[in-house]
Amino acid sequence: MSGAREEGVRDTLSRHGLHASRERGQNFLRDDAVAERLVRHAGVSDADAVIEIGPGLGVLTRALAARARAVTAIEIDAGLVRALRADAALPPAVSLLHADALEVDLRGLAERLGRPVRVVANLPYAISSRLLRRLLDLADVLADWSVMLQREMAERVVAPPGTRDYGSLAVLHALRVRAAGSLEIGPGAFFPVPRVASRFLRLVPIAAALAPGELEAVERVARAAFGQRRKTIANALRAGLRPGVEPEALAAALAAAGIDPRTRAEAQPPERFLALARALPGAGLPARRP
Repeated sequence: MSGAREEGVRDTLSRHGLHASRERGQNFLRDDAVAERLVRHAGVSDADAVIEIGPGLGVLTRALAARARAVTAIEIDAGLVRALRADAALPPAVSLLHADALEVDLRGLAERLGRPVRVVANLPYAISSRLLRRLLDLADVLADWSVMLQREMAERVVAPPGTRDYGSLAVLHALRVRAAGSLEIGPGAFFPVPRVASRFLRLVPIAAALAPGELEAVERVARAAFGQRRKTIANALRAGLRPGVEPEALAAALAAAGIDPRTRAEAQPPERFLALARALPGAGLPARRP
């Protein structure tokens, strides 16, 4: 099964009675040369085990298998799993797992595969933020992760303070990983052709002085602070932290973190959100969103 031409992807889908699901945001990589570029950019070597999320029709999977010692591909779509198995489209080094990546025990899988482990993923927009958040919690067991994202989502991940795209997602990533470069991938590399450009972003864990639970605390504070972007950070936190934090405690925490309460959230660098989370009374933090 060739992934190099659009006709090959069309024929494969048609032969198995499949179509690209708009609901799942499916746009299948169809270009073998692009797949090889992505694998090189991800830094995959023969020492690595790779967890691939969203193999689609297997174009990137095969390129990964040509370099890695083992690949575990996680695919939620039963029709695609059936097609991949029926066509014997994947090399012996690939284990195909029919599952939802949001529900798989990725930590346990990574530990069973043995280090080094990398994640490579082509993420549909609908689940990208949730899966990116999950990967941050695995920074201690992964060498890195490389993810294909819509360009606007990639910009939200790496946005610096003071910009329109800067928000809680950028704060969390800045505290846990560094971006080791990105590749711009044009719409023509996919079928069906998406209306937007994509970006393949490689994220490498950094040595972060975060205690257990602190990333979750930063997430709660940052979500509250960015929840009403036009308000001052003090007013946004008062509105967003439920049950409420006493005004005196909030004022003291902002002062301890070096944050002017009259500024807005986008003016604050990530380390100040960490300082604020450490200074705020724990009882005032809202329950974490699923």
